[in-house]
This record gives sequence, C-alpha cells and structure tokens, in this order.
Amino acid sequence: MAAHLVKRCTCLLREAARQAPAMAPVGRLRLARVAHKTLTSSATSPISHFPGSLVELVEKEQAFTPYVENKVDGLIKKAARPEELLELLGGSHHLDNNHAALILIRLSHLLSEKPEDKALLIQDARFQQLLCLLNSQINLVWHGTLSRLLRSLYALGLPRTSKELQSVEQEIRWRMRKLKYKHLAFLADSCATLSQEQHSQELLTELLMHLERRWTEIEDGRTLVTVMMKVGHLSEPLMNRLEDKCLELVEQFGPDELRKVLVTLAARSRRSVPLLRAISYHLVQKPFSLTKSVLLDLAYAYGKLGFHQTQVSQRLAADLLSLMPSLTSGEVARCAKSFALLKWLNLPLYEAFAQHVLNRAQDITVPHLCSILLAFARLNFHPDQEDEFFSLVHEKLGSELPGLEPALQVDLVWALCVLQQAREAELQAVLHPEFHVQFLGGKSQKDQNTFQKLLHINATAMLEHPEYSGPLLPASAVAPRPSALDRKVTPLQKELQETLKGLLGSADRGSLEVATQYGWVLDAEVLLDSDGQFLPVRDFVAPHLAQPTGSQPPPAGAKRLAFLRWEFPNFNTRSKDLLGRFVLARRHILAAGFLIVDVPFYEWLELKSEWQKGAYLKDKMRKAVAEELAK
Repeated sequence: MAAHLVKRCTCLLREAARQAPAMAPVGRLRLARVAHKTLTSSATSPISHFPGSLVELVEKEQAFTPYVENKVDGLIKKAARPEELLELLGGSHHLDNNHAALILIRLSHLLSEKPEDKALLIQDARFQQLLCLLNSQINLVWHGTLSRLLRSLYALGLPRTSKELQSVEQEIRWRMRKLKYKHLAFLADSCATLSQEQHSQELLTELLMHLERRWTEIEDGRTLVTVMMKVGHLSEPLMNRLEDKCLELVEQFGPDELRKVLVTLAARSRRSVPLLRAISYHLVQKPFSLTKSVLLDLAYAYGKLGFHQTQVSQRLAADLLSLMPSLTSGEVARCAKSFALLKWLNLPLYEAFAQHVLNRAQDITVPHLCSILLAFARLNFHPDQEDEFFSLVHEKLGSELPGLEPALQVDLVWALCVLQQAREAELQAVLHPEFHVQFLGGKSQKDQNTFQKLLHINATAMLEHPEYSGPLLPASAVAPRPSALDRKVTPLQKELQETLKGLLGSADRGSLEVATQYGWVLDAEVLLDSDGQFLPVRDFVAPHLAQPTGSQPPPAGAKRLAFLRWEFPNFNTRSKDLLGRFVLARRHILAAGFLIVDVPFYEWLELKSEWQKGAYLKDKMRKAVAEELAK
C-alpha cells in the first residue's frame, strides 16, 4: 500500500512538471503548496546555528519552484547581470506564476550596490513588462516569495503611485492571517527600514497589530531572537511580549542568542530586570565557551544597562584577562569603558589595560587612549606604573588636545584632575575665556554637564595648584545656578536634613544645601568655635561661596565642618571606594579648609531611631575635630 502511494505521488509530480503550462492555475497552486510543505519540512536545526537576520530566516525557505526545478529557475539563480534576467522575458522561455517575482527579487539583489542603475532599470520597457506580468499573477505568488518581493520593490525604489507596488501591498493585506509569523516580521522590517511613505507606514501598523496578537505562535529561539532584534523596537507592547517569550525559551539559548538579546536590550536601553537575571543565571551555570566578540558584547550590554551581577562580571573579567594579548587597542578601550559603566574595578584587568597602552605606545590612537583615560578616572584607578603611563598620556595629548572636540577636551582635562595628573598648560587651555565662553550659556544637558566639569577644573586650579597663574573662570560664571539645587530629594538626604535640623536647633547655627563656587553642593555646613560650640555661620566670611553673606572673619581656633552624604551610586560596585568624581569632590572640600563629616549610606542604614542618628552625627563631628587636632 505504501509503495503504491509513493509511486502514485511520483507520477503526479512528474505529470505536473511536464504539463505545467497547460494546468489550471488553481490546481497548480494547490499542488505546489503541497509539494512545498513536504519538501521544506525538516528537523529543527541547533540553536547555535540560528541565522542573524530576518532576510536569512526567510530566504532559508525554498524560494524556487519546489516540484521540479526547470531551466528558468537555474537561469535566475545564476544571473550575474540585470540584462540576463530581462532577457528571460523573450518568447523562448515560459515564466510561471512565481518567476516574475523571483526575477524582481534577483534584480534587487544585483542592484543593491549600484543605486545609480535603479532609475535606468525602472525606465526599461522590459522591466515594465515584468511588472505587468507580476501584477496579472500576483494572487498565485507563494507566501514566502511575496514577503521578499515587497522588500525588493521598496529597495528598487518604485514610486508610491506604482499600481504594481500597491497591488503587492494589497495582496499582503488579504493574506495577512495566512502568513507565518516570521513572514510578518520580515515585512514589518521591510516597511520600517526601506520606505517612509504613508502607504507603507499604514501597512506597517497593520503588520505590527498582527505581530502583537500572534506572538504566542513563536515556538523556537531562532525566530524569537531575530524578531526581537529587527522589529521589537517598533512596538512597545510587542517588545514586552517578546521579552516574556524570552523568559520562557531562555533555557534553549546558546551564547550567541544570549548575546543578541542582551545587545538588543542595550541598544534600546530596556532594563528588563527579570530577563537580565535569567540570562545572567544561564551564563553562570552553563559551561559556555565564550568567544572574544561575545565577551566584548556582553560587557558592553551589561555596562550600557547598568546591570551588575557579580559572578557574571568576574567571569567576563577573567576570560578577557586571558585574551589580553590578542585584543586590539580599540577592543581594550571598549572593554575599559564597559567595565567603567558597570563601576566594576577588577584590578588585574585594569593593570593589564595600562600595560597594553605602554606596550603599544607607538600604535595606540588618541581616541582609544581618551576612552581608557576616562574609564580610569571614573573608577579612580591609578596603575602601578603611574609615572610611565601618564608621561605617555601627556606626550600623546600634548599636540592633539587643541584639535579635539571642545567637550572632549574638557572631559580629558577633568579626568586628569580626578587622577591628580593635570598640568598647568592643560588647565589654561580649557579655562581660557575664548574657549570656555561657548559653554557659559548652554541650555542642553550635555553643555550643562560640560560646564559643571569646567567648575571642577577651575576649583582644581585654585585649590590644588598654588603656582597656577591663570586664567580662571569669571565670578559671574562660578555663581551657583538654580539647577544646582533642583534635584530630587533622596530618602537618605531627607532623613539627614531632618536629623541635622534637630541637632542644630536654630537655623542660624548652620546651613543646609550649600552650593559652593567649586561646583559641589554640601549637605550642610557648620562653624564651631575652639570649645566646640556652634557659631552663627552666616555672620562670618565664607570664601567657598561665590556671593558671601557675612563680613566678620572667623574667630581664632574656629573650625568649619562640611557634611557630605554618600549614596549607593557614589561607590564602586561591591566596594566602599568612592568613584573618581566623588573622590575629587572630597579633595576639593578638604583643600577649601573644611573638616569633612562623611555620611555613607551603609552606615546610616544601620541606624534605626532618631536618637541613634543624632548621636552618630555628634560622634562623627567629634572624630573629625579630634583628627584635625592630632595632626
């Protein structure tokens, strides 16, 4: 019985190929669909071999006639010039219902690197004949070919008034419920990337609606990861559903799929904590062999999203350290930046970064050196070979600094200030009136951040370089801006202010939220006499203020105390070491003549009652004064 059935199917296929021109279109389409389903079904390929784009995903299906490939199919595949394809329209070749679409797809591929030839092709009479042939048979084109056809027509630049293009779009609307999920995603990607016309955007809206409704049809990681990469960003509800599906299928993912999902999330700044935790778990638990490119992408993604998982960070650092000899300067710079964003200071790895710079001193470029220097400053990392490293930095930047982008110049000098390596010539370069005037009236967030760094550089010149002869920022520029105090109040800040108010008793015995001319804001400031009693702080001269309120000099033996709170984000990850920015702030406040009362979050959280908090601050003040007297 089985043998008879196979023999009968073979006869039907042979007969269909022989009599294809004479067969009724409906019958031929039905037979073609049956054969297509039979010949393209196969075992699921391993996840590690998933394609990286929707084009590969769709093109992996059988594109040409699946029953018996005839001569025209072979000619279309082998064509190397548009002219060879257009010649197929002659009378010696019979084109079936799919060939016109396949020729257009092949034409688009051949002209992808020759945009100047597309206009000539559209004007060719044979091309117009091809479009007419396609239009007459559009309802017989197979689903997979139809999805690729629309992308090809967009790529060829057909005008929006083209009735053939409109016909293809309308045919897709009619078939939308029958198309596979990956075809819908492929079409959505085509509409979003290759056409901005209103009609294509309307089609895109319909496609996204279907993708959102049919997301449960995704059954394999290949389709899921590819759809997330290509079209997930086009719809917030769709991306939410794809992330949920990732949580369901994440156990099937290999390292490449995990990398793609993380990079996609990072590119869209989507910090999906449940998904990031799941991916981190599998990266730690499974013995994946991670290549250099995967390691770099994982470090970038975790850094961009600011998601720290200690075991993942340790593994990335250990694996990258073993690959250091093979890393280029660009990869080292990228890696240093990623770990700096994570606030993860792995000393052996960062020492290796510094040694890499010294070993390749002649080859390393200024942009790569800048990235490494900024990463070191963020983490306040000082290499063991500090003198050699910074000698090289000054040598490289000496002639290149004036030619860099102004904001980057400020960033670099600020980084050198953090690391206590700034030279007088570098300070003068960014504090010169002709240079800093471009940032004085900046309204954008970037300009305001750059100007804030200029204030810190100005403070460094005033407080840490006694030999510095100028120039400095004008008095009008260092006056605190309203935005300096316009920040969201944190729970620690609120509790600290309430405790200080109770401790001081009277408002004239101290000041809260003091904006200094150095670009830093003190949580509180008090003035103590030689007996440790509070003095009315506003009655005395305050050189740290741009506009002092008092006129009397402080009495002999008086001590000025600054309260500085340190929140969780101010520290390196898993460390009690402050980030470079806050180390610089602490140095400036000390150099301005203050005694510092540090209030780190990890100590404050242990205090439960108001009495404990008040006693804690009193004890901190006594210790600060005692340490000063002991010097």
